Amino acid sequence: MDSVILQPEYWTHVAVAVACGAAIGLERQWRGKPAGIRTSSLICLGAASFVRLSIDVVGDGYSGSDATRVLGQVVVGVGFLGGGVIMNRGAEVVGLTSAAVIWILAGIGAAAGMGRADEAIALTLTTLLVLSGVEAAENWLPTLRAGPYAHKDAEPPVQPDSDWSGPLP
Repeated sequence: MDSVILQPEYWTHVAVAVACGAAIGLERQWRGKPAGIRTSSLICLGAASFVRLSIDVVGDGYSGSDATRVLGQVVVGVGFLGGGVIMNRGAEVVGLTSAAVIWILAGIGAAAGMGRADEAIALTLTTLLVLSGVEAAENWLPTLRAGPYAHKDAEPPVQPDSDWSGPLP
């Protein structure tokens, strides 16, 4: 059997994982959020590597090996990473989006490691659309930034001109 690193398929999986992670990491780093380019690329690459190795082990005929177990452990392990970015600041919880991004990065990496480049790319584009699209929607409709979604640097929503002091409809 040839060395895995001599196979073009191996390098395709690596390239897809790193490129997808870097694309999402660029978006996060651009916004000053945790898990920038390096971290995102490495999460995707790590997930792809573990999944690829588990598939190779099963393919080599090791008894008792099951690639789905490794996939499950990737999900658990990355959940631990995501939990590390969630913080409580008084009554406010921050880092949930970053944790969710870390979780989807592992899914993207797993898809790349399984040789499903089209799925990895589609998930990457969908993730970028969600991250950017919601931001655009919040800018277009400021009431989406009320309550726990209020940005500290954003201006408060415009209140209607009225003497009524009750809650807004």
